[in-house]
Amino acid sequence: MARTSSRAHLALALILALLAAGPYLAAGVSRNFIAYDDDIYVSENPRVRQGLTAETALWAFTSTTNANWHPLTWLSHLADVSLFGLDARGHHLTSVLIHALNTVLLFLALARLTGRAPPAALVAALFGVHPLHVESVAWVAERKEVLAALFFMLLLLAYERYARRGGAGRYLLAALLLALGLMAKPMLVTAPFVLLLLDFWPLGRIPRPAPGAGGSVSRAAGRLFLEKLPLLALSGASAAITVAAQRGGGAIQDTISFSPAVRVANALLSWSAYLVKTAWPSPLAMYYPHPLNLPPAWKLAGAFGLLALLSAVALRGVRRRPWLITGWCWYLGMLVPVIGLVQIGAQAMADRYTYLPLCGVFIMAAWSVPGSGSPRRLPRGAAAAAASLAVAALAIAAAVQAGRWKDSETLFTHTLAVTRDNWMIQNNLATVYFRAGRYEEAVDHAREALRIRPDLAEAGNNLGISLAVLGRHEEAAAAFREAIRARPGLPEAWYNLGLVLADLGRREEAADSFRRALRLRPDYAAARLELQRLGGGAR
Repeated sequence: MARTSSRAHLALALILALLAAGPYLAAGVSRNFIAYDDDIYVSENPRVRQGLTAETALWAFTSTTNANWHPLTWLSHLADVSLFGLDARGHHLTSVLIHALNTVLLFLALARLTGRAPPAALVAALFGVHPLHVESVAWVAERKEVLAALFFMLLLLAYERYARRGGAGRYLLAALLLALGLMAKPMLVTAPFVLLLLDFWPLGRIPRPAPGAGGSVSRAAGRLFLEKLPLLALSGASAAITVAAQRGGGAIQDTISFSPAVRVANALLSWSAYLVKTAWPSPLAMYYPHPLNLPPAWKLAGAFGLLALLSAVALRGVRRRPWLITGWCWYLGMLVPVIGLVQIGAQAMADRYTYLPLCGVFIMAAWSVPGSGSPRRLPRGAAAAAASLAVAALAIAAAVQAGRWKDSETLFTHTLAVTRDNWMIQNNLATVYFRAGRYEEAVDHAREALRIRPDLAEAGNNLGISLAVLGRHEEAAAAFREAIRARPGLPEAWYNLGLVLADLGRREEAADSFRRALRLRPDYAAARLELQRLGGGAR
């Protein structure tokens, strides 16, 4: 009987792996890196381009490039370069394979934790094909997401063995897997709390609330919380390192840009918006601009009402449907590090942030299907047909979404079509068009970015270089000066201004601009060379 069950699980695992990889293979493995962070992580990173060596491995453990400390992510990119060079297809394929493996491991973990394979397979299928997860898989720069998830899924398997059998060795294995996951992406800081939720359901290590059982519930929860303290210490250390790296890299936004009230409001809207996009995953964008201001009261009321309603449903079902409270708290809790209460970056929300949190919502849905665990009954064939149709529809939508990630222009133009006032993507598209030699279009998009964000120095710099190539040097010089006014510490703008001034024959002003660039970045070799050509020394 056990052998039959193992064969069935193996067959399901194979089907789930193919299902998870299917949308990406159907869309075609991309030949391109995206002109947004892929350059920082791979294509233009001088360390990563060297491939995996002893020297670059050491660098991976000491680097806080892009305001993050995630050595295992860097090792993954380094290994890909050693295997595939800068052929983006290999890098994309690696992410797809990790995603497929994550899908299989999620199924195995839930099947072991609950003893029920059908709903576990449905959760894994939804995880594998949901369009909200395309960003994490199709974006090479988001390797950290799928890699951290790999260790999280292994953590679930290891914790199930520890919870049922005990033993210091099994606990240490769970702690090691958590540490490795945190070294891929600190998103896993809330993982110990997920384990505590699993102690309630399905493991039953915390008894369900019942009249007169409050003391036993509190004692069990307290004991198991203490059991998690070493894991919480790992999460705390990772959080401290992350905050230090992101403060040093300027990724954490201050309260002047994002007031506490705006952050809380955006968090409420994001928690609700992710749920809406889970049920109806359209439109999806790779960058959602932050509104910066408080939203209308009716939006806040609607978001709060949705969260309150689902919280009430989960609490009411705590005894008869315990998977609801576990899944709901899993979803809410795992989003806390990225929900915007501590604002990282300038986006309002991001599809990639749902990669692990949505597992909780999928658990709520799968175990509520009549016959899966819910007290309600429905013919097995009808339930299976409905679930299959939902998975198929999501897989088709995921393939369409994956196709939008084939290159930067396709992705950015789609994002602009489904968002408003998206200054970030306008500026990125200007860069794409400049590199393609489409300078007039680059000018148009840089100007549009500046219309939305007049203080965006990068857009002013992009506008200037496009105008310079078109021979409009006076306009270019004005654009660079505006960029410098917005951010005096941008060395590229000073350097580019120097080039334009030199072309205009204003040699002294050009030399002064190159000197300013060198003061800001002493290792700016191009600025030093241009200064030498003008016959001026760095003063």
